[in-house]
Amino acid sequence: MDPQVRSFLAAVNSTVQPPITEIPIKELREQFNSLTPIFHPHIDVASVREMKTTSGVPLRIYHPGDPGDAALPGIVYFHGGGWVMGNIETHDTLCRHLANAAGAIVVSVDYRLAPEHRFPAAFEDAFEATRFVVEHADELNVNPNQIGLAGDSAGGNLALAVALKAREEGAPVIACQCLLYPVLDSGCGTPSYESFATDHGLTREKMEFFWSCYLGGNGQTHPLASPTFAEDLSHLPPTIVITAEFDVLRDEGEQLVERLREAGVQVESRCCEGVIHGFIHFAGAIERGQSELARVGKEFGNRLRTTLDAGDRGHE
Repeated sequence: MDPQVRSFLAAVNSTVQPPITEIPIKELREQFNSLTPIFHPHIDVASVREMKTTSGVPLRIYHPGDPGDAALPGIVYFHGGGWVMGNIETHDTLCRHLANAAGAIVVSVDYRLAPEHRFPAAFEDAFEATRFVVEHADELNVNPNQIGLAGDSAGGNLALAVALKAREEGAPVIACQCLLYPVLDSGCGTPSYESFATDHGLTREKMEFFWSCYLGGNGQTHPLASPTFAEDLSHLPPTIVITAEFDVLRDEGEQLVERLREAGVQVESRCCEGVIHGFIHFAGAIERGQSELARVGKEFGNRLRTTLDAGDRGHE
């Protein structure tokens, strides 16, 4: 295990907390918000502005270069936090680093949170935001043929769900997607859940709680909520999947990679050794998170710039 990860876990596990089910939602969010000092260090981008979709979903747009330059690839980003926590602010520095690394305009989506807004609220906001970016590509200075989806954890779940719905409807056209240790399977029963059920940051208890908040006892097998249950993964955009060795979500991410390849989808994947769930976000405490985001951001940007023709997308 990475020495910084070991130190991080030692600090986390030394703090006695009641079961997550006994902590008020407001307090959970405040705790998550308070972690910003150990997220990515602040970095400048050329410009940042706020917008809202037609129905009022808040967006924050990060431009890495001169807004007068030629149109750039666009990345619609969905933050993690178990659909319960997180917002534009908690992922501000991550999106800044991603915009600079990818050389792309990043649009961060402040979707509605559970349990106040259960599935499909967050998904609906994510899909609307994606359509909004495509429809307003000229205004955003985004190349409409080079728009990708990205997200960490629950945000990775939303990115894949949006890609599935876009494929079903034939629009919007997604050039690529990047899933960082995504949440995919409401069953919480893979071997990695057994191996890392406790003491590794994200626990099985926490994931079961997040799923309960998001689904409220309904839709456990709905493919737009739990993409593991999607029967057909063909014709999805080229996909980058990053998993972490010591993560309860590792196996479902790796299973997704196998299924995508079997379906003929172009996939780039790697399991990052020695790290835990969320390590890319906790880059202030785990330096590996900074280098990995720089690496995957560059890969994502390059992939967006070499978008396949729509007729060839999703096939080897």
